[in-house]
Amino acid sequence: MKVLGLGALEQRLKHDLSIIGYPLNEWVPEKFTKEGERVLDVLIVGAGQGGLAIAFQLMRERVNNVLVIDKAEAGTEGPWVNYARMPILRSPKEVNGPDLNIPSLSFQAWYEAQFGTSSWASMGKISTKMWMDYLVWYRSILQLPVENRIRLDAFEPYEDVLKVTLSCLRTNRIKTVFTRKIVLATGIESSGEWWSPSIAYNIPKQYWSHASENIDFSRLAGKRVAVLGAGASAMDNAVAALAADAQEVTVFCRRPELQRIQPFKWLSFPGFLRHFSELNDDWRWKFMSYLLGLREAFPRETWERANQFDGFQLETGVPWKDLSIRDKQILIETPKGQYTSDFLIFGTGFIIDISRRAELRQHADLIALWKDRYHNPSEDKDSLLLNYPYLGHGFEFLEKKPGTACWLKNIHLFTFGTTMSFGPSGSSINAMKFAVPRLVNSITKDLFFEDIDAHYRSLKAYNLPEFAMVDEDAEIAPNKPQIRRIGGNNFS
Repeated sequence: MKVLGLGALEQRLKHDLSIIGYPLNEWVPEKFTKEGERVLDVLIVGAGQGGLAIAFQLMRERVNNVLVIDKAEAGTEGPWVNYARMPILRSPKEVNGPDLNIPSLSFQAWYEAQFGTSSWASMGKISTKMWMDYLVWYRSILQLPVENRIRLDAFEPYEDVLKVTLSCLRTNRIKTVFTRKIVLATGIESSGEWWSPSIAYNIPKQYWSHASENIDFSRLAGKRVAVLGAGASAMDNAVAALAADAQEVTVFCRRPELQRIQPFKWLSFPGFLRHFSELNDDWRWKFMSYLLGLREAFPRETWERANQFDGFQLETGVPWKDLSIRDKQILIETPKGQYTSDFLIFGTGFIIDISRRAELRQHADLIALWKDRYHNPSEDKDSLLLNYPYLGHGFEFLEKKPGTACWLKNIHLFTFGTTMSFGPSGSSINAMKFAVPRLVNSITKDLFFEDIDAHYRSLKAYNLPEFAMVDEDAEIAPNKPQIRRIGGNNFS
């Protein structure tokens, strides 16, 4: 079957964007600091799928004074070619996200243009490598303003805008920029940090890695590997070790039964994805404490891949109590006895704690968390979920104490840290088409309201006639047909 080809798809996309492009005019007034520095309208930190989609939606809304930065090299942003060790996405192939409901910008259109509709029909799930290739194309075809190898170091209020300190990782130079808004779209763990239990530090680091780290799996060939955790990431790392010829890989699940239900499949409907954040705090807490307490099950394909290897073993109801080294072997103490291993992988996820983020640490005491706004005597006061940021309607930080840091409303979060306030949004492909427009609508509203005096002055100064009167027209174009005057009024 003849395929369309990317060139033809790109022409179709250009045409589609032109159809929905109205209105065409840029509308945000230029802003400068008192020193004459041009101020960005929006700085987006993170050029993964979320940051790119937000930049595109802003440009659709004619907010073009935008910069996207990422500390990674171009083409390596996000998890897909780094610690995401699954070969396929966990979402169904029909999911659409960064395209923001423009069919010719969707992954399916991109794929079919190259491989045809029959190939699409026979494909199971999208490969992670192909998803990364799609995002690279997405960024290129939309000409999004991205600068790579730039790291956000700090930000602070300055006059009525934000002063941002950036590091150029290629030159080791520090750069200062000014912006009205910041969007933190920095990945799944970027509202806290990857977490390993304290017993991990009882043994030298050479004997273990967290699942998020860059692991050289080739050095695990012939070794016995133990993995703590039975979520999707832990199982993907177990399979990667087995594929690298590890002698055996034992996955230790702390719970008595393996989690096989994927509750996040249940919530993938427009009502939940669009309106969850509009629920009151009690309902939001009920839903998310239940969902996050269940953890995320790994897909059926992961289980089948693991069981293809003779060296795969699973132990349920076996938490680790202590670790030690004897004769260059790792001794794992558990309630069911002692196990030995050559290398450990902790698939134990991450914790939400904005005070552990270098760029947020200096402001952490000012930012409202769920523990500051939600009080339910029946709930566990020590629940880790209470450490999630308590966000405003546009994904913005709120003040812990009113009146202490009103500028925080100009910092918008689009990471897993939004989950308690917005459900799966900042780190979810399937929620993106609902979440991104909401965030951008909040930004454009703020920009419009803040400049309302300037817009009113612009309106009063607007004096462009729709057409010229007879005498005016005659001076400019004397040979142009005249409009007859009757009774002092003009009629054509």
